[in-house]
Amino acid sequence: MLFNSYVFILCFLPIVLISYRLLVRLENQSIAKLFLVGASLYFYSFWNINYLPLMIASIFVNYLIAWVINKKEGHLLKKTMLIFGVSFNLFLLGYYKYYDFFIENVNGLFQTNMPLLQLALPLAISFFTFQQIAYIVDTYRGETNGYTFVDYTLFVTFFPQLIAGPIVHHSEIIPQFHDKKNRLFNLHHFSSGLYIFAIGLAKKVVVADTFALYANDGYRNLEALTFVDSWVTTLAYTLQLYFDFSGYCDMAIGLALLFNFKLPVNFNSPYRSLTIQDFWRRWHITLGRFFTQYLYIPLGGSRKGPIITYMNLFLIFFISGIWHGAGWTFVVWGALHGVASVLYRMWSKLPFRLPKVVAWAVTFLFVHVAWVYFRAPDLTVANTMIYKMFDVRSFDLPPAAARVMSDAFGVNFQQATYYFDLQLLLYLGIGLGVIVVMRNSISMLKAFTPSVKAGVFVSLLLVISFFYFTRVSEFIYFNF
Repeated sequence: MLFNSYVFILCFLPIVLISYRLLVRLENQSIAKLFLVGASLYFYSFWNINYLPLMIASIFVNYLIAWVINKKEGHLLKKTMLIFGVSFNLFLLGYYKYYDFFIENVNGLFQTNMPLLQLALPLAISFFTFQQIAYIVDTYRGETNGYTFVDYTLFVTFFPQLIAGPIVHHSEIIPQFHDKKNRLFNLHHFSSGLYIFAIGLAKKVVVADTFALYANDGYRNLEALTFVDSWVTTLAYTLQLYFDFSGYCDMAIGLALLFNFKLPVNFNSPYRSLTIQDFWRRWHITLGRFFTQYLYIPLGGSRKGPIITYMNLFLIFFISGIWHGAGWTFVVWGALHGVASVLYRMWSKLPFRLPKVVAWAVTFLFVHVAWVYFRAPDLTVANTMIYKMFDVRSFDLPPAAARVMSDAFGVNFQQATYYFDLQLLLYLGIGLGVIVVMRNSISMLKAFTPSVKAGVFVSLLLVISFFYFTRVSEFIYFNF
């Protein structure tokens, strides 16, 4: 079930929301939370019920491990359970997400013929696995409070953040389940939730899915692309990914607010970043937080000298690339960001600083080029696209632009034979301008106050978005 679908907005969400509010008013919070767990599991199984038992089993095993660590005495037992719990989660993730990738490479390297399992990736496994690993580690550290099984299950399965994050920390959400103020209807939370949900929905179905048409078309016709076409195609994907993920994060925050719960901010104008370090403080914030708290710092962080620091930096981005997908393109993408982060750490120790405009351009162009490996289906396609982006010998202009430039300068500019025109360039310019100049949705949410004007704005966004439901598509991060 997609957030951007009629069945979710007109059926699932109203039924779950109204039923939950009625149950909360009965002052039986346990039943209300059980209902929300059941609704979340139904939401998850709507995609593929075959993987529902896997999620339930994962929840049971992880909760049992945490319970043993929390209740039993003995350092050795606690550490053994910690190792077992982390290994169990990584095994599930590795088996379902990376087994075939590993076997394919072994077969290619050693000329063997081991069969592939052709496993379908269980939806959200990367997200609920990391969330539960964090919970087990925190339990071992004595940082959890022995939450009930219902609380824990709702923490893992709460449907607004279940499929594509944010990766929620237990301390951020479980205490909200017990806050009596959250049992009362909060008009500001409800209206704020509708407001940012409508913004996120429009980002996804109106903006991101429009750019997706051009990006997908460009990648499908890779051989026909010229120098300009390649940049237009990749920029269309850069903006598609931005509005797609930003839209999902907005919608998740909005849906949680409808239930009086607050999710952490996971996206904060990353394309405004002046450094690669700042980019990762703004893009998928909770994933970066997870790697920092549960990998980078335990490995020593920056406390063991520059060489170890550089190795740790590279490692977390390398693993981040692998986390995003089982393919060499994601390995290369993660490695590129690892190298860039190391180079920036070295550069930051020097007494030189780039002008802000130059720093922004360098950061944005690097992120943009690296996205090619994130989007391409394989390394051959990615490398071909990169080659075309930097092959200035094929420089030409879209037909309309070539005519304008020819008339203006009296020079016969070579015309592209592909489909891009000034209208698309205008869309890209507007999209980039909105990203860089305008207030982001998080700032808008903080300044939001219910009003007739806001109500008209939300209604208009919802109506416009509904007209685009004829081309409903999944969020990009559902693939991870």
